[in-house]
Formats: sequence, structure tokens, C-alpha cells
Amino acid sequence: MPEAVQILLAFDFGLKRIGIAAGDTLTAQASPRPAAAVGAGGPDWTAIGREVRSLKPVRLVVGAPYNVDGTAGALLPSVRRFAHELARRFALPVSLVDERFSSLEASATLKVRRSGGERRRTCRADIDSAAAAVILERWLSGERTEELDVDTKTSKAKKS
Repeated sequence: MPEAVQILLAFDFGLKRIGIAAGDTLTAQASPRPAAAVGAGGPDWTAIGREVRSLKPVRLVVGAPYNVDGTAGALLPSVRRFAHELARRFALPVSLVDERFSSLEASATLKVRRSGGERRRTCRADIDSAAAAVILERWLSGERTEELDVDTKTSKAKKS
């Protein structure tokens, strides 16, 4: 019997915006969703929660920033805190995926779409959510950096 299609949600964490994308295990493709703002109080958890409740994903995927040489990027500690908070709030497993060059790849994809006749101007939020789609497609293709799973009994994230 074929395995049921699973919905996943991915995040490209930033200090001003968090790009969001959704995808599934059947097509192994991802589509950008509206980005969530990050303000002085942190991420817009209401917007993120709305996406989680609406799409009912079975797993969350977060882009992990690494430098070109493979060393941890400056934002990696913040990204890990964000991933742990996702796991705690939504009681879902969270995976981290190397996001190197995802924004460049997303920008190139959006540029091709514009050259194909799309007239709407691309903004940073578009690039962030397109980068989240790249991150999710990497996870769907088998790339993994780190797995975080939530202990639903205590609602605490644990590294596995």
C-alpha cells in the first residue's frame, strides 16, 4: 500500500522576516507562502501558527546557516533557538537543513519567472519564502543537517 502524502512546512529564519514554504512528500516540490515578520518581540508567532493550523504539517524544516567553508554561520544559535521554539509550540518534529546559497538560488528562480513574463516586482519577503521552498526541497531530496524531535509529554524539544 502506498504511503500517505505528508505535508511539510519550511522556514528561512531572518532577523527581519521568516520565509515560509509548504510542500509534500508526493510531489517533492515546495511553494512559497507569505513570510512572517520579525519584530522587537521576536517572530510573529500568530502568523506562523496560522500557517501550521491551516496546513497541518507532519514536520517542520528550518534552514541552518553555514558559511561557504562549512563552519557555523553567525545566525546558527538564533536559528536553533527558533527551531526549538517551533518544536515546543507545535509539538512537531523539526529538521535543520543546510541553507547555503538558498537565497541566491531563490533569487535566480524568481528572476527567471520575471523574464518569463511575470510583471510583479519581487520584494525581500518573496526571496525569503522562495528560499524556504529551496530549503524544503533539499529536505525532500534527502539532505539533513540535524533532527530535533519534541517530547510531547513535557513539550520540550530534544536533540536527536
